[in-house]
Amino acid sequence: MTDADGPGAARPKPQPRAPQVFDVSDATIEPVAAARAAKSDRPVSGEVRVTPTPDELRRGIRWGAIFFSAITGLAGLAAGLAFGRFVSIAFERDDWIGWLATGLGLTAVVAAFVLMMRELVGLFRLGRLQALHDAVAAALARQDMKAEQAAVAALQNLLGHRADCRWGLARLAEHAGDGRDPGDLLRLADREVMAPLDDQARRQILKSSKRVATVSAISPMAAIAMLFVAFENLRMLRTLATIYGGRPGLTGTLRLARLVVGHIVATGGLAMTDDLLGQFLGQDLLRRLSRRLGEAAFNGALTARVGVAALTVTRPLPFLDVPEIRVRDLVPEIFRKIKAADENSSAGRSGPTY
Repeated sequence: MTDADGPGAARPKPQPRAPQVFDVSDATIEPVAAARAAKSDRPVSGEVRVTPTPDELRRGIRWGAIFFSAITGLAGLAAGLAFGRFVSIAFERDDWIGWLATGLGLTAVVAAFVLMMRELVGLFRLGRLQALHDAVAAALARQDMKAEQAAVAALQNLLGHRADCRWGLARLAEHAGDGRDPGDLLRLADREVMAPLDDQARRQILKSSKRVATVSAISPMAAIAMLFVAFENLRMLRTLATIYGGRPGLTGTLRLARLVVGHIVATGGLAMTDDLLGQFLGQDLLRRLSRRLGEAAFNGALTARVGVAALTVTRPLPFLDVPEIRVRDLVPEIFRKIKAADENSSAGRSGPTY
């Protein structure tokens, strides 16, 4: 061991690092602070450090959810017990309170029975519409005149009690023997009976679409507009089914809504609605429109598409001689209503000028 190797010997000076060239946009370059933190987090030899994941940190018993669930259950149980105790005590009394409670209870039972029967009748009538539609399609496919006569007789039984269909049914009965070829009788029924009902359905679709478009254009909150769109669409479905002899209740309306959604999905109705708006308004105009006005246009056109699909599902006869109701014929009228509503709301926001 030499003196140069001793503890007091001078150490050689470190060589300076050569300059390096790198790209500042390189995502792999780590900041100095991050590199130091990563270096300090390195485990010591023989030590294994495991960082828990967020899912592992959230594991365990969620006492907050259990507390609120228990409180909600107790509140519901207390309300049910209080109501049951009140009803039982009221029924046991012999004074006017007991008689009033008994009368209200019987009224509730009768009302529930009537509502249940109405729902069943509505489902039955909606099923009759679908069965008649299938029978007409089968008769046209087979060109069976006896099947056509049976379908027309079923149509007369379905709409015979309605005052607005008596003239058309009388014309149908008067000229029922004039047809010689398969399909003539159904075409006659389409012209004389279905055409007036189609006019009512078209007016209802336009009315609902204009309501939806107007509310979407002037509503200050999107949630209110969406609730109104859902409510108005369900009411439109029930009205259209009633026009063609369905009269469904709540259950029947929900079932009809499921059928309409399936029909729209099968025919690509949403994409067609968007294309119609683009063709009618123009892509440049759509980009220049305000967001609220664009939503109103789309909601109105979508409501019209739902109405046309519901008309197709609930109409007992297919369109034979009567021109088919199309969305592209309804969009111009809907958009005129939207522009009028937007101009009125703009005038209201600007205030009177003096």
